[in-house]
Amino acid sequence: MSLYAAIGNFTSASIASAFPLLATPLAFNPPVSMGSLTHLIAVNVLMMGAANLWWVPLANIFGRRPIILGNILLLVLSCMWAGLARSFGSLLAARVVMGIAVAPADTIAPNVIGEIFFTHQRGRAMGFYTVCICLGPIIGGMSGGYIAGTKGLAWIHWVNVILSAILLLACAILVPETLFDRTKALPSSQNQDLISSEGKPDAEIVENVTSTSPDDSLNRQTIYDSMLKMRKYEGNFLEKFLAPWKTLRLPGVWLVMFWYAGLVGGVVTITTVGPSLVAAPPYLWGNNAGLIMTGGIVGAILGLIATNLCADRVIIKRSKLQGNSFVEPEARLPIAIPGLFLATTGLWTFGFCAQNLGPAHMWVGMQFGLGMLCFGLMQAPSIGFNYLIDSYGPLAADCFVAVTCMRAIISFSWTFFAGEWVTSAGPAIPFGVFGALMGIFSLFTIPILIWGKRIRIATANWVHGFT
Repeated sequence: MSLYAAIGNFTSASIASAFPLLATPLAFNPPVSMGSLTHLIAVNVLMMGAANLWWVPLANIFGRRPIILGNILLLVLSCMWAGLARSFGSLLAARVVMGIAVAPADTIAPNVIGEIFFTHQRGRAMGFYTVCICLGPIIGGMSGGYIAGTKGLAWIHWVNVILSAILLLACAILVPETLFDRTKALPSSQNQDLISSEGKPDAEIVENVTSTSPDDSLNRQTIYDSMLKMRKYEGNFLEKFLAPWKTLRLPGVWLVMFWYAGLVGGVVTITTVGPSLVAAPPYLWGNNAGLIMTGGIVGAILGLIATNLCADRVIIKRSKLQGNSFVEPEARLPIAIPGLFLATTGLWTFGFCAQNLGPAHMWVGMQFGLGMLCFGLMQAPSIGFNYLIDSYGPLAADCFVAVTCMRAIISFSWTFFAGEWVTSAGPAIPFGVFGALMGIFSLFTIPILIWGKRIRIATANWVHGFT
């Protein structure tokens, strides 16, 4: 599931790093301006969010596996279309379909992680997921210029075809169907144990239920077979499609929504604009323009380490101090504050250093800025996704739809206008504004941190109204 997100982001960023090479007569006839080239990224990130308005409801009706496998197959075919495209219009249409195909990576994939792992394991698992979200555009940005410069634009898409085909095979073998009726998969005696265990910690429930099994290996095989089967249609079509819109009544959704939108919008904008800045004078990096993303890898790795050390430890530590296994979801939120602060200042650092390209060392500041932003992208969404799963449980997938839609709108807006804005006003003003918006989004954490539990209690009837 993590690779699904990584390949989707790799696809977008590899195109962005090839922009300096695309804006030539050899790439398109007639040549395409840099402002128009940014539309290849903008429409892709827009559909990566908007398409979840129908993919998640369909996954809730028919199951996770058929939607995931069908979308990866669509990704393979759309990448083939892009590789065969001979006009800018055809390539732009293929990019729209790519965004539609990879959309479940941002909603269904983290929900599957939440349904597989226990609460005290979820932070670390989500950390590996978010590091793939972060490293995908960075690695794509670094490699895209080399691929397009040596093999041509089409080979960017053929590499994506190969990666997506491998991903399709891996998901077909390894990804289970997590949306199935567990009570039907267990013997009747265990059903009673599962029902009577309501209210206990999830790990304790599993331990109690499995310990009562007369034939543990048989029951495990029964559950495994149920997880691999395709889920049958169970109705409630309209209700499932309306559910994501209902989550907008939950303030916690808005918090994570703005976090994720600002972070991804910033990274997508930098991966779009950054290579063209260092490809132009005075640097003239050429095919090496993607190396401006190197700082992002360092930031993402440091963010992964910090998340792995802290995300679950706070839950375990507070559980021991309180003498019980239940910890409020808001306990995770303070861990995201350092990442949000670094992300805000990272956007400013990148913009101000990019504005002063004269000194030879200013590209180092650009890499530091991207590294700070990637640290935040690595840390904050991991905490935010876990907060939604811990707070709203079965509604998490619908919450992710609202989150990714806002992320898509902001990423689309920033990317769509960033190219022309940077060209006309310079990088300092646009990235100064983006950093200010990220700072405002981060401040929304304070009321949720203080009154989050009261807000969840006040909206509890809304949550129950979904089912």
